[in-house]
Amino acid sequence: MAAVVTEYRIRSHADNIVTRLLEGYALHWGIVAPRVEVAALYTDQVPANDISRELATTHGVPIFPTIREALTLGGSGPAVDGVVIVGEHGEYPFNEKGQHLYPRRRFFEEVVAVFRESGRVTPVFNDKHLAWNWADAKWMYDQAKELGIPLMAGSSLPFSLRIPPMEVPLGADVEEIVVGAQGGIESYGFHALEIAQCLAERRKGYETGVAAVQCLTGDAFKDASESGRRWSKALERAAVAVQPHKEGVAPRDPAAFVVEYGDGLRVTVLMLSGFAEQWGAAVKLLGKDEPLATCFMQQRYQPLWSFCHQVDYIERMMETGKALSPIERTLLTTGMIDAVMTSRFEGGRRIETPYLQISYAPPAPPPHHARSVHPSYPAASSSLSAR
Repeated sequence: MAAVVTEYRIRSHADNIVTRLLEGYALHWGIVAPRVEVAALYTDQVPANDISRELATTHGVPIFPTIREALTLGGSGPAVDGVVIVGEHGEYPFNEKGQHLYPRRRFFEEVVAVFRESGRVTPVFNDKHLAWNWADAKWMYDQAKELGIPLMAGSSLPFSLRIPPMEVPLGADVEEIVVGAQGGIESYGFHALEIAQCLAERRKGYETGVAAVQCLTGDAFKDASESGRRWSKALERAAVAVQPHKEGVAPRDPAAFVVEYGDGLRVTVLMLSGFAEQWGAAVKLLGKDEPLATCFMQQRYQPLWSFCHQVDYIERMMETGKALSPIERTLLTTGMIDAVMTSRFEGGRRIETPYLQISYAPPAPPPHHARSVHPSYPAASSSLSAR
């Protein structure tokens, strides 16, 4: 496979993903060897603390000056069986909304050009959100559907260790979800939305889409928090209680992402940087007094289990040619974080999102858990009602 990355330094996403594909990783309390071969590498930027050159020499991986050459191994057609795109980190500009303009669409576009010219496609993994804006993300999704490219993307946080163990029962009546999160509005807010979505998609009827998104900051956040009318304070307390947090410390520049789903589900992401130290989620089920709650634990140091399990899924896709995590989940969360950034830029305006009427079923367990699939589990399906 070929790895296409923005930059490759210690603790970058390229390191967290590609190094595992080169050297193996921890899985189920043991160390597993990589099941794929990294045959080519392209790095868009080479900072002073780059580690790609040393790793490439150690593992005998050629570094190519262009994405095309990385996919063709310097020849005339695709010479790899899969592509990993890591468009995270590096010196790239921000726009007026505060969105980091990572070149994910450009990377994917150059990959697709090679596929179109040759008439051959391979599985592609795209780290984190598909693109920084909805139009590019939708274009990438449409290209994958048109050409039949197995495409997987998203955050590693849905793969993280949950303490205590918790899963939304498949087909449950879910009334509301609140996530309490750390970090920056866009970069970590996307992770929080992926956490919320991997829980929400399991509800009765599965995913049917998002009707509107709003970002509350400043006085609007304070008023909503004090009134208790926009989200459940009980769920907020539960989402905070399950994770490490700094009691008595006020969050820095807090924000609330208020997400209205088409079927009436309410989801709120509370960005509580400086107070929350991990990722807590609380779920209210119909008829249940006590919420389900868990901490999606993000390890600070190796082995970084969330990336280990995500890389396992990447390898499974490369081996089978099938994505085990629905691309529609990340298409939806990409649209949501783009709308969040627009709402925030426009003073908290409620953004109606008819283009996010995206329907899909949650993922089935991976092959080695096949016998535990719920007997009423739907066939894999997805649809976009708004093109």
